[in-house]
Amino acid sequence: MRHALAPGMQLVVASHNAGKVWEIKQLIAQFGLEAVSAGELGLPEPEETEKTFQGNARLKAVAAAEASGLPALADDSGLAVACLGGAPGIYSARWAGPQKDFAVAMRKVAEEVEHRHGWTAPGPRANFVCALCLAWPDGEAEFFEGRVDGVLVWPIRGGRGFGYDPMFQPDGEDETFGEMEPARKHAMSHRARAFEAFRAEKLVGLASIGKKAIPAGAYEGLAAAAANLSTADELVTFIADLRGDLKDNAHAWDNAAVDNYLEAIGAFIEDSPNLEVEPRWRLVAKALLAAAAARS
Repeated sequence: MRHALAPGMQLVVASHNAGKVWEIKQLIAQFGLEAVSAGELGLPEPEETEKTFQGNARLKAVAAAEASGLPALADDSGLAVACLGGAPGIYSARWAGPQKDFAVAMRKVAEEVEHRHGWTAPGPRANFVCALCLAWPDGEAEFFEGRVDGVLVWPIRGGRGFGYDPMFQPDGEDETFGEMEPARKHAMSHRARAFEAFRAEKLVGLASIGKKAIPAGAYEGLAAAAANLSTADELVTFIADLRGDLKDNAHAWDNAAVDNYLEAIGAFIEDSPNLEVEPRWRLVAKALLAAAAARS
């Protein structure tokens, strides 16, 4: 007999990627499940050695479930480009290099497509794939998959989302994932579709408690964006979102005043050990957010 989830149950999101953790938290909060990330628990990030999305999702979920003693949900996802034989596929994150700079990864995809003469209208076919795995401490594992099809665009468009979002335009849409409002993108993303399969199978008996998703401008969403952005356009969007939240919710931030804010930026730069290895746009975003200070 399969295990069942129940309201109030703690679920480990087996990822160290702030963007993924934030998206999954948005999806499960309304069902009364409490999410905690592998990073928050201090769990190691296992090496992804499998050859499929499903295999890597299982590897991460099982490792987190066994280490924490809690059910764990992991995903493995990526971009598959038809004219590249499905690449980058399971290596989507690795194409971004050790700094996880997706500006580099998107440029590499564009160059590989160019080498294969793939930039023909309406654009090279591609799809995002997401495999979700729910694992339990006893080793039981269940799988759920989602996929969204579309075309690639170049140059990139938009400053929202993360990863390859600014170069992917889903079928039937005029905007890339990088141009869409977050709520609209999340409603149709590969991860949302995989989660819908998960919801239909595992959450069908759980009534929604009516908890709203965290707005895009809230601290946790901004922190996810800062940890993943890789382009100048993404930084511009991030600054606009942060500026709007500082204006609308000044009482919730420690350093809404300019002098305190600038002083805090200086302290961040002095105390940060990774200034030379962070992609420059991401570093600026992290400095701005740290200066404003995290809300409780």
